[in-house]
Amino acid sequence: MKPLFSRRAVAAAALAVCGPYAAFAQQAPSTLAPVQVQGHYENSVGSSDAASQGSVNAALIASRPTERTGEILEFVPGLIVSQHSGDGKANQYYLRGFNLDHGTDFATFVDGMPVNMRSHAHGQGYTDLNFLIPELVSRIDYKKGPYYADEGDFASAGAARLVLVNKLPAGIASVTVGGHQFIRSLVANSMPVGSGQLLWALDVAHNNGPWLNPEKARKLNGVLRYSQGTSDDGFNVTAMGYSARWSATDQIPVRAVNAGVLDRFGAVDTSDGGSSSRYSVSAALRKRNDWGLFEANAFAIRSSLDLFSNFTFFLDDPVNGDQFQQKERRTVYGANASQTWNMKLGPLDSANRLGVQTRFDRLAPVGLYLTTARVPFATVRQDQVRENSAGVFFENTTQWLAKLRTVAGARWDRYTFNINSNIAANSGSTSATIASPKLSFIVGPWARTEYFANWGEGFHSNDARGTTQTITPKDLLPTTPVTPLVKTRGSEIGMRTEIIPGLQSSLALWRLRIASELVFVGDAGDTSASRPSKRHGIEWNNHYVAGNGLLFDADFAVSRSRYSQDDPAGNFIPGSIEKVASLGATVTDYGPWSGSVQLRYFGPRPLIEDNTVRSASTVLTNLRIGYKVNAKTRVAMDVFNVFNRKASDIDYLYDSQLRGEAAPVSDRHFHPVEPRTVRVSLTHSF
Repeated sequence: MKPLFSRRAVAAAALAVCGPYAAFAQQAPSTLAPVQVQGHYENSVGSSDAASQGSVNAALIASRPTERTGEILEFVPGLIVSQHSGDGKANQYYLRGFNLDHGTDFATFVDGMPVNMRSHAHGQGYTDLNFLIPELVSRIDYKKGPYYADEGDFASAGAARLVLVNKLPAGIASVTVGGHQFIRSLVANSMPVGSGQLLWALDVAHNNGPWLNPEKARKLNGVLRYSQGTSDDGFNVTAMGYSARWSATDQIPVRAVNAGVLDRFGAVDTSDGGSSSRYSVSAALRKRNDWGLFEANAFAIRSSLDLFSNFTFFLDDPVNGDQFQQKERRTVYGANASQTWNMKLGPLDSANRLGVQTRFDRLAPVGLYLTTARVPFATVRQDQVRENSAGVFFENTTQWLAKLRTVAGARWDRYTFNINSNIAANSGSTSATIASPKLSFIVGPWARTEYFANWGEGFHSNDARGTTQTITPKDLLPTTPVTPLVKTRGSEIGMRTEIIPGLQSSLALWRLRIASELVFVGDAGDTSASRPSKRHGIEWNNHYVAGNGLLFDADFAVSRSRYSQDDPAGNFIPGSIEKVASLGATVTDYGPWSGSVQLRYFGPRPLIEDNTVRSASTVLTNLRIGYKVNAKTRVAMDVFNVFNRKASDIDYLYDSQLRGEAAPVSDRHFHPVEPRTVRVSLTHSF
């Protein structure tokens, strides 16, 4: 679901048009002089350990029009971000043959703080990025596959680490307005305080969306950050706050739209929606010592969610309806530390990194309740959860020959789960450990081309409540607890080349096996553990600087996903993505003008295990035109869904029952993309 002018659309509109954000990662001095952008991705030969690893700089983040805050992850090549509910809810993610639901198997961090929420009320690995202010992101470091010793839970398909700026090149004051009563205002600045920098930002937004049931989304974000020193010898302390309320238009059945009973932008249950909040304090330190580089960070997060959904309408309860509330109150503490040092293995240069990662989640409570118009009338389950984890990793990089190096690593993780449930039989404690070896070979470069071979094991954790559950909460039937930690195993071969001047091109062929798939269950709005699965695919990414401020991006991904254990129902994985393409062009300096256009293709997916029902594809085009009024003031216009295509943001197949229907109906349920939408932003630097 796409807000009219996403924070980043505004950011990008405000600053891609202006250009100062290109210098964020380098902590440029306070100046409004135009910045000549030479490239979008910092993926040059010799910069990574896999063809699918890379970094996105602030210039690209500021250059593209986007509708949702969570779409900042679409800068990871091959990753798709969509939505099937209100703006305050976490997005839906797709990558490498996965329907990642709300984040399972893709790990996301902001300034070292985990975004994925384990044992979440709505879904395992729930990744809500609405607390982020995109204008404050200096870069995105992304990895794909379980090949990296410092990445643990949820990172089997990949991981993204978003890094915030310490200092702005100039203060920002921006206002964005658009259709459907979208308005967003941002003010941010940084200033010297003592021997460091104080950064602050306040972001307020409202949006009704195109829905017949107005979304009434209200969001408030704030950031306060103090930093000292340099990237290799300094520290920062950051406080972040976020609060939101919204009404939701969830996915709707095709049959109701075809019969004229429901408008394409209508809702079956107009009382769906929710509220969420997130408050955090974090600190990070990087310091050179006699050994090498010491890094440490610690964080405390307090979050809440009240989410009201109704996906099956009147299937379970013809009188009260099937709306339910998912509620949680969570506190998260964590700390990480690592030491890097160089050494000699005989005549060979070698570098080592040893680290420890800890995290402690307290949920009190996490619950599921039956509701009507947001009023609870029954408790399905309510739990107190304590989930603790500790991981230790080691990684060694050795230069064996002038054109051959290896990266060998391993990690060991231990989890403990303690659940106190209102259903006594589901209470209990358990623990699990898992070891994950990694190995990579990097060969070259020859003719500005290098080659990679990567292999590794990883894992994802399952919901803590499932590890001790012996009775199903709704039906009170016997069930078997799930495996706490599920092993994954992946491999990849690839290459990266700059043999053509101005072009960075990478090609990766990958495979991934998972011991137990997590699959979306439409009538419950949740995920469940299922059969083992296997995936493989190919990715081809291209980033070309044509000169004179003209840049092109072209990314393509094809994948195949199947259950590896046969079943008469079929072996296709519902919702698994098969084809993705993204094409973009950016003009950074054409006199006072700038602009960009981005086309995104999201291919059809199987909606049922036997592949007899498939979704349609979705093709969207977004456009930005910017004009620099003077050295300090810029205007930008963003147009989303330029060709006003009627397509789906998401599709599911499951049983539901509308009021008046005599029996459940198996039907495709969809959430439409928003129609053509225009937003205009005015940004002033001070």
